[in-house]
Amino acid sequence: MFYIEILSLYWMDRTSDNPDDLCLHGDVVVTIGEEVFEYECANVSATALLLLKTLTESCFKKEQWGTQMLPCCGFTFFPNDALDTVDICGCPNGIDWLSIHCDGSIKLITEAQKETVIDIETYRKKVHAFVDEIEDFYEKSSPKNIPKDAFDRDGYTAFWNEWRRRRKIQKPEY
Repeated sequence: MFYIEILSLYWMDRTSDNPDDLCLHGDVVVTIGEEVFEYECANVSATALLLLKTLTESCFKKEQWGTQMLPCCGFTFFPNDALDTVDICGCPNGIDWLSIHCDGSIKLITEAQKETVIDIETYRKKVHAFVDEIEDFYEKSSPKNIPKDAFDRDGYTAFWNEWRRRRKIQKPEY
């Protein structure tokens, strides 16, 4: 099956609150089928957005979304002109898997080419629980110091616009 468990959440400086850090990190354990992946200091805010994306879109190849599903970092946000979608770019480190929609299910394919199929509603609940835990951490933190640089500010704005839009979507758009 599929499980994603947050062991701890923190900002890059390993503190529980940092108004200058826009990307939340944490220690996470992901189970896909019989494979278990543990990752320390993953960019969990990027993971959350990518998981939301998998609820309506298939990811057929590793490079499709610009970063791994469980990335080490996501230090650059590339916003679209409407500021409602963002591409996240980071380093090559992280754990990746593919997600493919098929007949009311999601097929997850790990880097070892092992496949696990999970019912879309079960998957959606697990993704939403993860996403909501990440968002709750943001909400309990001090307000963020929004970047003065227009590109960085637009990227952060687009990140949250896409997050909110995708979190509200209930049915996949196959």
